[in-house]
Amino acid sequence: MTAASAATIVICLAATAGVLARPWRLPEAIWPCLGAALLVASGLLPLSLAWQAAGKGTDVYLFLAGMMLLSEMARREGLFDWLAGHAVRWARGSRARLFALVYAIGVVVTAFMSNDATAVVLTPAVFAACRKAEADPLPALFACALVANAASFVLPISNPANLVLYGGAMPPLGRWLAAFALPSLLAIVATFVALRLVMRAHLADGCRAEVEEAKLGAGAGIALAGIVTTAVLLLAMSALDRPLGLPTAIAGVATAAIVLLRGPRGWTTICHVSWSVLPLVAGLFVLVEALAHLGLITAIAGRLHPDGGAAALFGAGVALVSNLINNLPAGLIASGALAQAHPGQLVTDAALIGVDLGPNLSITGSLATILWLAAIRREGEDVTFGRFLKVGVAVMPPALVLALGARLLLG
Repeated sequence: MTAASAATIVICLAATAGVLARPWRLPEAIWPCLGAALLVASGLLPLSLAWQAAGKGTDVYLFLAGMMLLSEMARREGLFDWLAGHAVRWARGSRARLFALVYAIGVVVTAFMSNDATAVVLTPAVFAACRKAEADPLPALFACALVANAASFVLPISNPANLVLYGGAMPPLGRWLAAFALPSLLAIVATFVALRLVMRAHLADGCRAEVEEAKLGAGAGIALAGIVTTAVLLLAMSALDRPLGLPTAIAGVATAAIVLLRGPRGWTTICHVSWSVLPLVAGLFVLVEALAHLGLITAIAGRLHPDGGAAALFGAGVALVSNLINNLPAGLIASGALAQAHPGQLVTDAALIGVDLGPNLSITGSLATILWLAAIRREGEDVTFGRFLKVGVAVMPPALVLALGARLLLG
């Protein structure tokens, strides 16, 4: 290994460690961006390649921007409080029922709007519901985080990482469902059962059954209409095999403009959006490009073979790597290796399961979980890397084994 290769690997590992550990409590986005800047400044990665790598995430940036704008408008206009009141009443005084309700809603939101939408849109509503019900929010918040990944391969649009892994050429919906309906069902059920067991002590007591009903104002109605419109747009764009980012961004900007132009809240509301997520993603894309520049993708491609054993190992490997470098860059690496090796559909599908489900092990495994962490911190809650890992170790492995096993049995 040359000195340049070693330096590249050290910088990438240090940047990833910064995201995990957050030294001096600095924002996560600083570390991958600093790593990318060091790679370019030291000549380890040409500026043209770094710029090209950052540009690969344009559709993801647009998608996230639109979703975060929709979430902020809904939060500020009280839509989450309104939804929370209904959730508490449906739970009828049972924390366990509230937990199951949150999980079921998370499956629907993830399947039809993406796992990032579950993290950005659903999490604040769930926190508001637990606050109104005077219930420990931890089980329901973990349900949001874990179902966002467990249900993220129900449909092609359920996770932006799906598009990344398939390189923009998504399989037809019929073939997708034939390959992933059973594995995704098993992953969803296994994740629920394992998380329910882990959180059983937190769900033993009751909670408030009745709360004062919040009124749904005009602004909240506009935000809700924007979210529903976005869901319809995402389904339509997916059916037409078109990019999802621009329609989502347009819907988010239009909804924010209509809401903010109605009242005196002002455009300072936009400052509350977690914009730092965008440079974080861009930095991760650049770090992956640096590793690819070393020949990593070619080396991986040379070890891929079209058989069930290779598929299982590759899927499990991608799942673990996703927790080290995040599943979006892991998906990029896997996609490049698959494009070079052409090992067959079974290996590709196993990699997708690893990219989508593997990140339930750690808090930095997927972009959805990072967004979820930002959302709960805004509400005054926090979950450390170690605390999430304790839950992830119990929840992720059985779901991954069942999902991969089902896909291999389907052939």
